[in-house]
Amino acid sequence: MTDAPLSIVQLDGGACWRIAIGGSKGNILDARLMDALARAFRDASAAPAVKTIVLEGQGTHFSFGASVQEHLPDRVAGMLRQFHDLLATLIDTSVPVLAAVRGQCLGGGLELVTLCHRVFASRDAKLGQPEIMLGVFAPVASVVLPERVGRRHAEDLLVSGRTVGAGEAFAMGLIDEVVDGDPAEAALAYARQHLLPKSASSLRYAVRAIRRSLRERLRAELPTIERLYLGELMKTSDAVEGLQAFVERRPPVWRNA
Repeated sequence: MTDAPLSIVQLDGGACWRIAIGGSKGNILDARLMDALARAFRDASAAPAVKTIVLEGQGTHFSFGASVQEHLPDRVAGMLRQFHDLLATLIDTSVPVLAAVRGQCLGGGLELVTLCHRVFASRDAKLGQPEIMLGVFAPVASVVLPERVGRRHAEDLLVSGRTVGAGEAFAMGLIDEVVDGDPAEAALAYARQHLLPKSASSLRYAVRAIRRSLRERLRAELPTIERLYLGELMKTSDAVEGLQAFVERRPPVWRNA
């Protein structure tokens, strides 16, 4: 376990910020990490020279996703609100964000990556939305994943909960490049060739323009999906059973209700 939930290294005279999330085994997106990452995005947005962010995980994995303990009924509303605020902050940063994925990228980690502008992944990467395995579903991915990979692939990933390797993820459009070496170095090379020669202010206007409809869709659709999640799903016995079974490290016993 590391002490800091993330590290930030400024490169190329501050034009590129390399942000590595961490703070726990598997880089779990708990409240502390989400708060630190949101502040990093706001700080990058406030720095006019920033032209890109390279986002990666500390260690051998990107992220196992959000904290399962924070999905339990007494904490889930606050967790969803904070996570969705984090993703809104990412979009509002208006800086091109390049994701570098090693190892596992699951659940909320993949929702975060799906909202990045370009995704570089190592050949050992494993990506998935396994929420259904715990008796719940992925609210943000339900909106943004079909836009990235098409409805056919999105429904497969969201309903089956299966994990896909880098090759299959590339074929469906979930990632943009499969890298033999370090995906963060590949992301930096892309940034230095295609982004850093550009005007920082012009890049931000371009990002705001291309992301305008996505931001409006999230604002319009997420409240309804959150009500479905909190007001209906979390009142079922199976949702609570799936989460508790994971925490207790046992197979769930479904009641189908």
